[in-house]
Amino acid sequence: MTRVRVAVVGAGFAGVAMARRLAAAGESFVVLERRPGIGGTWHDNRYPGVACDVPAHLYGYSDIAHPGFSRVFAPGAEIREYLEDAAAPVADRIMLSTRLDDARWDGTHWQLATSRGALEAEVLVMAAGRLTEPRLPDVPGTFDGPVVHTARWDDELDLEGLRVAVVGTGASGVQVVPELARRAESVVVLQRSAPYILPKGDRAYADAEITLFEQQPERLADLRGALMRETEEVFDQRAGDGRAEARARALGHLADQVPDPVLRAALTPEHEFGCKRVLFSDDYFAALRLPHVRLVPGALTGYEPGAVLAADGSRHEVDVVVAATGFHSTRQPYAELVTGRDGISLDQYWSQGMRAYASTAVHGFPNLFVLDGPNATLAHNSAVLMIEAQADYAMSAIPWTAHGPLEVSVEAEQAYIDEIQGRSGVWTSGCSNWYVDEQSGRQVLLWPGKAQEFRDRFGYFEPEPFGLAHLDPSESAGA
Repeated sequence: MTRVRVAVVGAGFAGVAMARRLAAAGESFVVLERRPGIGGTWHDNRYPGVACDVPAHLYGYSDIAHPGFSRVFAPGAEIREYLEDAAAPVADRIMLSTRLDDARWDGTHWQLATSRGALEAEVLVMAAGRLTEPRLPDVPGTFDGPVVHTARWDDELDLEGLRVAVVGTGASGVQVVPELARRAESVVVLQRSAPYILPKGDRAYADAEITLFEQQPERLADLRGALMRETEEVFDQRAGDGRAEARARALGHLADQVPDPVLRAALTPEHEFGCKRVLFSDDYFAALRLPHVRLVPGALTGYEPGAVLAADGSRHEVDVVVAATGFHSTRQPYAELVTGRDGISLDQYWSQGMRAYASTAVHGFPNLFVLDGPNATLAHNSAVLMIEAQADYAMSAIPWTAHGPLEVSVEAEQAYIDEIQGRSGVWTSGCSNWYVDEQSGRQVLLWPGKAQEFRDRFGYFEPEPFGLAHLDPSESAGA
């Protein structure tokens, strides 16, 4: 059996961030990655048009600049390459194509069963992400052609001359539709509900700009700082008093891009601004105006051989279905694999919604840290900022395990959950979104504040919620 101090599950942004910190501290660790490559969601998502909607020079580690990004908003392939480069120093600790089958706390250690054998670790870090398991349409009937989810794209799929249905108009749908419109004979877009869309303002960086970033790193650092300040200000436009102004800009963008009143009405959202994810695109509306592209203001309701059926009663003959239908975001599949102190799985403990103190530590699961999990993402800024803070929190907590198992109190966890819910107003205002747990009605994915607040409060470990305020982490357990 292999024995390590820390086992990390996942080699996306969170897992690589944790691995780099563990290596710098000289810890014994291993990273388990079920995929054959590094990158997490950026390894999975390879659909045409995939890109980040956070500026490239903010969507990265604070200590690893990359002057070579080709665009203001990086394409997915470039983000994947960035992560591969960032992981290179710890690549020998990353076990690719290695699946976690089971993880159980035995009272002192985590006992892991993997597709490559048994593993024992003092500390377990789940860095498996939130958007890992695609949600496919569950409708009656059978379609006799390819049905491809955007997160499981088939690189061999040739859409030239084919009739394509796109199901869903969330972030991936808005990105993929313009690209499919360039290739397919026809595209029909099935829209369950219209999203708010703001102009993205994307562009390619000129060679001279990239050269300047390479030769003068301080300019790139200044750009990152400016992007951080500007993006933090967006929080008020998503969850605060600035929503009315932002809504007006989104509707103005729609009016400028879509002169047809019938199409514009179908693209006008009915929910409160900010309740669902606000999207960014410079070319989605233009694609919907093309003669071979049709918007259907109704959800997919069924399949027939060679056709899709929509809620408005229409039937559309197509050759391929592209499901841009998101993920099982509030119910994480990895939770079924992790069993804590009392023989209760993480999935059972989260049956009424995911929960964790500081979005990282879970009562009943000693020496476990969850990165990029409950209430750890943002609606306005780079999730990498949150991931870095969580990794720092876990690293500063690990020395305290010298005193024995480290477990947050249920009182501290509940107080944190109560705070989250009390600050989650707009996201629990009644619309259907992927932030709210269907069973409990709790908002379980977003941090309801600015990134800097989270980093200031939870970027380091505090022992009080764990009942360890009287101890010194530098002392041994027997001191």
